[in-house]
Amino acid sequence: MSCLRITRLTPPFPAHIAALLVTSGQAIPSLPPHLRAVPSFCVGDATAAKLREAGFLSVASASGTADDLCRLVSARQLPGLHVLASGERLGLKLLADLRHAGLKVTRRVVYRTRPIRTLPPAIKTALEQGEFDGALFYSSETARAFAALRPPGTAALSAYALSPAIAKTLQLLPWRDIRVALAPTEADMMALLT
Repeated sequence: MSCLRITRLTPPFPAHIAALLVTSGQAIPSLPPHLRAVPSFCVGDATAAKLREAGFLSVASASGTADDLCRLVSARQLPGLHVLASGERLGLKLLADLRHAGLKVTRRVVYRTRPIRTLPPAIKTALEQGEFDGALFYSSETARAFAALRPPGTAALSAYALSPAIAKTLQLLPWRDIRVALAPTEADMMALLT
């Protein structure tokens, strides 16, 4: 279940791009096909896999956080314009950090998220009846949206967070426990479930 409603946006992209930077897999459906040959950099391995599946030819993953992505892109120092494809209200710190590192970067907002207003009835019933053992959270935005729904039964669940920042957001609700992945990767997230 997603706590966010995604709206795809299709802004114009510059004609000549040295590198494409992607902070979330949510950005990929809005990326124009002519960018598939542009060197692409992303935060994590799951997004890297999605970029490759979408036909992007040169993909490098920072295997971590936005700070790791900034370090990776800064180390490469590709000459020319870098484009950061992100969600509305997202990626602003990364944009500033990249510019501070001396890179020429512009941002394109390629999707917008809005929290859903109510839990689907089937999910609410399942939570009330204790049918779930846990819930996985990959972003602070999703964690905030879930908390705002005031879901029943979370005190009997484990929450699994991709990062400490997400875990902090999850503290808005009572949980049996909150577990945090050792590193912000899909493999480390799945390791929490074993």
